[in-house]
Amino acid sequence: MTLLQLKYIVTVAKQGSINKAAKELFIAQPSLTAAIKELEQELGITIFSRTNKGVIVSTEGEEFLGYARQVIEQTNLIEEKYFGQTPVKHQFCVSTQHYSFAVEAFVDVLQAYGGNEYDFRIRETQTYEIIEDVARLRSEIGILYLNEFNEAILRKEFKRHDLTFHPLFTARPHVFVSSFSPLASKDMVTLEDLAPFPRLSYEQGEHNSFYFSEEILSTCDSAKDIVVCDRATLFNLLIGLDGYTICSGIISEKLNGPNILAIPLDVDEKIEIGYILHNKVAAGKYCRQYIEALKKNTQSV
Repeated sequence: MTLLQLKYIVTVAKQGSINKAAKELFIAQPSLTAAIKELEQELGITIFSRTNKGVIVSTEGEEFLGYARQVIEQTNLIEEKYFGQTPVKHQFCVSTQHYSFAVEAFVDVLQAYGGNEYDFRIRETQTYEIIEDVARLRSEIGILYLNEFNEAILRKEFKRHDLTFHPLFTARPHVFVSSFSPLASKDMVTLEDLAPFPRLSYEQGEHNSFYFSEEILSTCDSAKDIVVCDRATLFNLLIGLDGYTICSGIISEKLNGPNILAIPLDVDEKIEIGYILHNKVAAGKYCRQYIEALKKNTQSV
């Protein structure tokens, strides 16, 4: 296995076509195909499945690609630092539940370290997808929470996928409501106070188990339930329908505006928010900087 073969694999995955990848790499298509087959035989895995429309990455290929991207990124950093190479387009990806502090930390890293060219990605996504993204090395880091209800199940998933959970902070439950909501003037709300209003939560797809819910107390009955896929829609519905969602209470007015308020929820619960990393992959430069930004932005909690 050579570094050049790893670059070939990453380029083919990016292009979704051996022909397009060969043009980008300035090599003949038969040579590229032969190099890929040689690597697959050496590793004893199938990295790509061939189709009439090109190639798709296999399940075992996804995991291998995660490692390959890590190796190439580290090699680029070495070449840049010690051989005076032109700065390359650095890559970093984070998967997270819908937390404004995770976005704010992402912005901080980009503003401080992004450089002239970069390919940074943040995925606000479903809980199980976060675990799979980090397990398959699509993302270097995942942000989610644990509590008494979901901890045993999620830690079992972490162990199964060779991941470790690192705590950031512990929070008491709050609700997000609109500044125009009848609840906005309260210093604290109860579950009884919330009963007349629509409850908003994030959709969890095929893994729609209560254990993977992004909101605590998801097993409690609600007469009015609305499920959404993204934070902007959720905030719009909070304002338009006097809805609420149960959350950690951390919100960035700079990013989300002044019309969303966090009010403490009167329940005997706590939320431990942290990040997951893959046990077999050392955190890269940008991942380490992102973790520091996360800690800085949540240190007052």
